[in-house]
Amino acid sequence: MRWLYFLFLQILLVALTGAVFYIHKEHVVVIKKPPASLAQWYRPENKRQVWLHNMFKLRREMQAVRFYSDNGDAKHLGKWVARLSEHYLKIGKMVPEWSNKLDRDAIANLIKSSENNRYQEISRALDDLAESCNSCHADYRAVTALIYRAADFSSLEIEPSLLFDSHMEQLAKQVNQIKIASEDGMKDIALSSLDELKKGINVLGNICSDCHQKEKRIYPDDKIDKTVESLEESLKTGTPKQQGQDLGRLAVLACARCHGTHRIAFDAGKLLSDRQGWLELMKH
Repeated sequence: MRWLYFLFLQILLVALTGAVFYIHKEHVVVIKKPPASLAQWYRPENKRQVWLHNMFKLRREMQAVRFYSDNGDAKHLGKWVARLSEHYLKIGKMVPEWSNKLDRDAIANLIKSSENNRYQEISRALDDLAESCNSCHADYRAVTALIYRAADFSSLEIEPSLLFDSHMEQLAKQVNQIKIASEDGMKDIALSSLDELKKGINVLGNICSDCHQKEKRIYPDDKIDKTVESLEESLKTGTPKQQGQDLGRLAVLACARCHGTHRIAFDAGKLLSDRQGWLELMKH
């Protein structure tokens, strides 16, 4: 009889877990994380972004196979079917955990149909392959991009004693100090805070250039420089409205524009990468 009690407890545990998730369904998002073995095909572990290149090849090869199949071009069809088969099956070798997700029957049907010039069957096999790709993309593409393709700022240092996060926090404080001081009529404090902000922006630009190497000067650009000049003038002689407009424009150009690209992706990727303990999970 003990096994009946054990089975009952197991069923009860599953039911309770399901009930908790159902009760909190409006607050729970289920995300599948890709296997750890995928990391070896992305930077920094791999300099060539091999996984991405394999995906690009597959997309191009599927397009070529459909094109030559639709046009009845058997001469070129075989070449592209062979490439498509090679790079599709390579997925299972690169990430063994995903080997069982591959539609090997569709690949076999594709090869056989191309050898016999059965073009309608080729189209169906391609549809099956596309469905196989899309089902995996739905689970993993966005998450993988956040984890492996978002810029990682966690280890950056502005200087040996100043971490990147601390520098960004100082910039935010300086922007707010300008607003506070200008609103309360403290011109000298507003101008000195702007001077510190300018220095901090220029220092940050040196870090940006480490990644944006092709551009001569990605940050701060001419628009930011001109806005800083306009803000400095309005803090000296302008109206509170002009000061607020200039500071708001500067915040968009120097802060929000880059945050929209980098900060959202970095924060989301960090959230997915960090392992949470049981205590943190229980809080949620």
